[in-house]
Amino acid sequence: MLTSFEDLWTHVAENYIVIVSIILFGIGFTMLLFSRNLLKKAVGLNIMDTGVYLLLVSMGYIDSRHAPIIADGITDAANYINPIPSGLVLTGIVVSVSVSALMLSITVRLYQRYLTLDLDEITVRLKKEGL
Repeated sequence: MLTSFEDLWTHVAENYIVIVSIILFGIGFTMLLFSRNLLKKAVGLNIMDTGVYLLLVSMGYIDSRHAPIIADGITDAANYINPIPSGLVLTGIVVSVSVSALMLSITVRLYQRYLTLDLDEITVRLKKEGL
């Protein structure tokens, strides 16, 4: 239980990476929800992904432990960090790059056809075409 402002500040200072990752996720999510521009939606998705990756990396890191590469004959698992969060982040980055490339290529094609990036305008023009 937090009893004073100093306790609150200490708690925030200890968990600033989690707070930053939540803020990044929130910024990306609001851009994804409220922006009508397709390019801004792509940027919002990438910002949201960055927040998730930052959270995963911060949860997987443990002070005074090393990467799980056996060196100097030390085989005790208590001396190494968990490699699963790092693997998840690397896999997520690969998927994120692929999704971003697909999203941007579709955005370029939509702009070439409709000469706008506004999602509402594209929807209106699609309805006029009967699609």
